[in-house]
Amino acid sequence: MSAAAPPVSQPLEGTGKSRPLESKEGGWFVRITILVVVVLWVIPTAGVLVTSFRPEQLADTTGWWTALAQPFESGAWTVENYRLALDAGGFGNAFLNSLAVAIPATVIPITIAAFAAYAFSWMEFRGRYFLFVAVVGLLVVPLQMALIPILRLYVGGAQIGRLMVFPDLDLAGTFLGVWLAHTGFGLPLAIYLLRNYIGALP
Repeated sequence: MSAAAPPVSQPLEGTGKSRPLESKEGGWFVRITILVVVVLWVIPTAGVLVTSFRPEQLADTTGWWTALAQPFESGAWTVENYRLALDAGGFGNAFLNSLAVAIPATVIPITIAAFAAYAFSWMEFRGRYFLFVAVVGLLVVPLQMALIPILRLYVGGAQIGRLMVFPDLDLAGTFLGVWLAHTGFGLPLAIYLLRNYIGALP
């Protein structure tokens, strides 16, 4: 009859002492619980997805799971629901407008921020730290403070008294105006994040 093996131990960081490794007894219970939760979340999502491809009459009279029983049945699937959704109320045009705003308003600030972050990380020039502190300081400026000045700049230009210091840009309601506003608001955070990333590169 052999004696029970002592628990395996590993050294504690910074000390010469050791501690027993934690037991894995609850490992399977945790995994099964997480799997059950994931399945419970996925089932309604799958139901909505399947229903979106079913004809309205079938979706109203039968459950979505019945479509999986005979997936190749004629007339069980359609894309008409998506066509109606895109055509109703100009949703398709709104979707294209969203892409026309979101893609350039993401690419432009990230591109400019990459150049600035590289300069802050690896180039030596006078005032580098002061400029970087100014960029970090812009992170705490509420965006709402700039909305009215930007609107006035877009609509009527900028002036001090009777002196016009900046002409009317006539950018209100244009894609370029939205891109520039997103770029200005997004640059400080993008520069800060990319500077930390580029500065950590070997």
